Amino acid sequence: MQYGTFIGEVQHRAQLDSREAGLSVSRATLTTLSERIQPGEAENLGAQFPDELGRFLEEVDDIERFGSDEFVERVADREEIGDDDPADAAFHAQVVIDVVEQAVTEGALEDIRDQLPEDEGYGDLFEIAEQDGSPA
Repeated sequence: MQYGTFIGEVQHRAQLDSREAGLSVSRATLTTLSERIQPGEAENLGAQFPDELGRFLEEVDDIERFGSDEFVERVADREEIGDDDPADAAFHAQVVIDVVEQAVTEGALEDIRDQLPEDEGYGDLFEIAEQDGSPA
């Protein structure tokens, strides 16, 4: 998926005011994801994106173990759209993950999901991607 298409999809699905906001929530989510998954997985995922997006997954070398609440807090802290609402940040992360699922090869998101245990609350992160007929 091309950079502009990815950002446009995030902007549209998250009902954001601008492409810059779409980029901000994409960067926040992908960077946070890269802190939580194995570096090799992050690099493999990042290689399937244009450089402008892939770099957000490839910049982190050390992973940390944290639950979904911390994931959402980090996304909220990184978003540059003037909204620190955890519910909005959780929705934005779900939207980005949904667009990621459509942008990468089959099974790539499953590899990522395997590293994010459902018992740590990560099932919600994949909620939109799991729904039939997710918005286009």
